[in-house]
Parts: sequence; C-alpha cells; structure tokens
Amino acid sequence: MLNRQGRPSSAGQAGTAEHPTFTGNKALAQIEPLLFEIGRYDTTGVDLDEPEDFKPRLGGLERKEPIGLPGLSEPETMRHYVRLSQQNYGIDTGLFPLGSCTMKHNARLNERMARLPGFSDVHPLQPVSTVQGALELMNELGRYLVTLTNMTAVALSPKAGAHGELCGMMAIKAAIEAKGEGATRNVVLVPDSAHGTNPATAALIGFKVKPVPAREDGWVHVEDVKERLGPDVAAIMLTNPNTCGLFEPQVAEIAKAIHDAGAYFYCDGANFNAIVGKAKPGDLGVDAMHINLHKTFSTPHGGGGPGSGPVVLSARLAPFAPVPFVRMKDGSFELVEQNNEAGGTAAPFGRMTAFHGQMGMYVRALSYMLSHGSDGMKQASEDAVLNANYIRAGLADLMSLPFGNKPCMHEVLFDDAWLKDTGVTTLDVAKAMIDEGYHPMTMYFPLVVHGAMLIEPTESESKASLDLFIAMLRDLAMSAKNGDTERFTGAPYHAPRRRLDETRAARTPVLKWTPSAPVAEAAE
Repeated sequence: MLNRQGRPSSAGQAGTAEHPTFTGNKALAQIEPLLFEIGRYDTTGVDLDEPEDFKPRLGGLERKEPIGLPGLSEPETMRHYVRLSQQNYGIDTGLFPLGSCTMKHNARLNERMARLPGFSDVHPLQPVSTVQGALELMNELGRYLVTLTNMTAVALSPKAGAHGELCGMMAIKAAIEAKGEGATRNVVLVPDSAHGTNPATAALIGFKVKPVPAREDGWVHVEDVKERLGPDVAAIMLTNPNTCGLFEPQVAEIAKAIHDAGAYFYCDGANFNAIVGKAKPGDLGVDAMHINLHKTFSTPHGGGGPGSGPVVLSARLAPFAPVPFVRMKDGSFELVEQNNEAGGTAAPFGRMTAFHGQMGMYVRALSYMLSHGSDGMKQASEDAVLNANYIRAGLADLMSLPFGNKPCMHEVLFDDAWLKDTGVTTLDVAKAMIDEGYHPMTMYFPLVVHGAMLIEPTESESKASLDLFIAMLRDLAMSAKNGDTERFTGAPYHAPRRRLDETRAARTPVLKWTPSAPVAEAAE
C-alpha cells in the first residue's frame, strides 16, 4: 500500500501502533518529559558548599521549606532544551506563512553585527562620551526610517508594535491638548478590519472608539469616514496596506478629510514590508506610524521580546516626540533625557520606557538596511508582493477569495466558503498543515471575513518553496472536496502532541504540575 508520495504507508512511522517502541520515542523524534518528571529533588548537577552560619536579613520572610526544584546533570539539562527546540517550528525550519506577522528570514550577518563589542555589551547608564558609536548608530537608523517614510521625526524607544501605537496616539493626544481641544476631541475612528490593538490602544488613553464599517470590496471608503467626522474626532487609526491584504486606494483622500476636520492620521505600520521603497506614508498624509522592525527589517520576532517598534512622526507631531532622543550638538551626539532639555518649541509628551530602547534590534535593523541598500529594500517589497500574488494565482481555482480575484499586496486572504458542505473547518485545515510540515497560516483574522485564512510568504521564499507550499494546499483542498474528512478532523497525527481541546485549555488551564500516582508493580 502506497501513500500520497508513493512511499510505503508505514515509512517514517516507527513508534505508532503498527511499530511500537519501548520508550515511546520515534527514532530522532523523542518524547521529552517535564523537568519535574526527570529531575531529582535530593541532588543537583552543581556542587555547592554548605554555607557557614549566618544571620538572615529578610525580616522573617526567608523560605522555610525546600524550594522544590528538580536537580539535573549538565547533559540532562542540555538535552532537555535541545529536544524541546527540535519540537518547535521556526523560520529556520520551513516556510512560515503567518499573515500580518511577516516572519522574515533573520540574516546571520545581522546577528554577527549585534554581537560586536560596543553594541552587545553597551549599558544604558554609561557616560554619553563612551557610547558615541551607539548613539551614532541610533541616529543613522532614525535617519533611514524618516527617509523611507518621508516623515520629520522618529521615536526609537517603543518596545513593540502595540507600544509604538501607544506612542503615536499619545503624541496625537499631546498635540490636541496643546491646542486646547483635549476636552472636546475625544473620538478615534477605527475600521472594522483593523488590528485588535488599535481600538484597545485608543481606549487605554481615554479616547472613545467609533468603528468604520467594512465594505464588500475590503477597502475603507472616504464617504464612510466623512460621515463620522466632526469636532469631536481626534484621529483615525488606519492600516495600509490593510489586514485584508489590500492597499487602500483612497488613503490620500481619507487623510485630507481627516486633516480638514482638524484631526490626525495614525497609520498602523505592521504591513510596511509591502511598500518600502515604493510608497512613503508621509506622502499619503500620515501623521504618525509605528514600524515593527521584525516585520520589515528582519530583526527576530516573537518569544516575548526583545521587540522594537519605532514611531515616525510628521512635522505636526514632531515637537511632541517622547524622550529620550538622539541629537547632534557641538560635534558630538547626546541623548536628550528630560523634557526640559528638548529646547526650542519641542514639548515631549514624556517617556515611554526607562531607557532608550533595544540596541540589539537597532543594530540588526540597520545592518539589514545597509546590506540591502535602497534598491534592495525596494526589491524586497516587490518580491514580497509578487510571492503573495503567486500563491493567490496558484490557489484561486480551489480556495475562495472574499474580495474577488484581484491583486493583493504582500499577503493574500482566503475565506472558508470553499469548505462549505465538506465537514471541514478552517481550524481543521490548519491542523492538517502541521502534518504536512508547515506552520499554519493566520486563522480567523481579520474578523470581517468568515473563516479567514491569511497567508504571507514574505520575499524570502524561493519559487521552489512556494510551488511545494501551493501543491500541498491544493492537495488538502482536493481531499476536503473529495470527502476525506478523516485527514482533517483528527489532525495533527504526526506532531509531538495531538490536537488539544483549546477551548477547555483556555477556560480551565492547568497552571501547576502535580506528580502522577505511582503505579504498583504486579506481584511475582
């Protein structure tokens, strides 16, 4: 019996019911218990001398019982984390099609530069005279960012995209209050297709959120914006290219309407990877935009940090850029740390972080920019858009496009209409992709599309890798349409862990490990 690839059906399935193994391991696919299950509480892999008598200085708050951490030898510890890493999927493992997240290849050159002495070991409390090279790098990165966007100023300190949104909106709020309109302009317009952080950010700093409905073509229309404009509107938060994978064709008209009403235009820059070198947000009327360095300039993504979300600001908002920021004075660079040091007409709204931001991310991003050059960054955008449209063209006859088969930007959006009456859902397709060796695409987002599947290949992928990815999805689509529901509803079959009850896990999480009851051995 042969499988879909023409190989014997049992190939590569040692450890299954057909070929059980004593350990449960499947050759190099090894079962990895928790540290608490393999460690011992009575020993440790490190020899520690017994401490001499001492008087605790914790005021009676010192620990009374053993800490309860498992002890492991060095090889056990190393193997544990290596094995866990082998169960993870990353951009170095294969194509990462997460839409709206831009999982770019992280060039090793960038990593090498970030590890250079003077960057890797720089400390935020060093005297400014000893970090002139670091400040010059920050200044150069900022110059590149304002040039690529045709904006006036940049705040480098925000630590992530949502943090950058907060920075941009706080600058807008400071500008409104400086004009004496803080009490009246308290509404922010947010399209239904926006990232979820947009309305959350506006609400966090005291604005009321008024939605702009999505139309059947996936675009925000200037007429819908004008209907909601008034003296109470402070800003609009618009993503362009939007989260439906489309460029907003009326963006300049929307910006003009916003400005004519005395409000500001905040642009979510999550999808800047599609237009670098092709279109400048400042030319489109944008007043503030955050830039995810991981999405556009190849710094590492995920894992809780270290993130970086610089914010570029127009001339209208530049005076309100937060501290700290870098400037040249008397032939050397200085870091302006206090509002009263800004000088001139500057009126910084305050400080976003304790220090200046993520130096390692600055180095990686500037390394990417310098190695590509202006023509290379433009080509990266063109290739990202080309790759997404190649996937669209390769799947349009089997998978449904909610806004018609028209060109997309750097990501292509499908809905679940093609799965009607198959008994297969978007989630099932995602789980089946895991069996095929791929991380699933972004699912169920944007919310304006039912059963959304948002695919973003980035510019990093070759035609060969895209062809295999397309062929895999076509095979899944044909299986669903031909009634092979078992391939989907039980997937993943080959992952380190089978499908979880995700709803139950979210509602009743198990937050503490407890040992299982010992199993008594049978009497001889």
